[in-house]
Amino acid sequence: HLEESGGGSVQAGGSLRLSCVAAISYPCMGWFREVQGDEREAVGRIDSDGNTEYVESVKGRFTISKDAFNNTMYLQMNSLNPEDTAMYYCAADAFGERLCHVAEASDYNYWGQGTQVTVSS
Repeated sequence: HLEESGGGSVQAGGSLRLSCVAAISYPCMGWFREVQGDEREAVGRIDSDGNTEYVESVKGRFTISKDAFNNTMYLQMNSLNPEDTAMYYCAADAFGERLCHVAEASDYNYWGQGTQVTVSS
């Protein structure tokens, strides 16, 4: 069970921090986003060692981190722009390090319900 929070409405240039609380510890967790009618896009992921990677469009603006003690993953989003408007989902699974960094949305078995992020210009 995963639960996201922290979404909301913000003006361009603003910041939001999303949280994803898991009931148990997962070695691989990721953030995805979806605009209605489009495919779910990977935003970034974090593996069991804390290594992260991001889609090119958010590099330098978004940061994924985790609090292993509380089974919580965060997505710090800075310099938001209207193109970041989407429903954001967290996903998790028991992937090892190698698979964690190639897994696509369809590979993840555990998802949160999503939290909406709206950025106005």
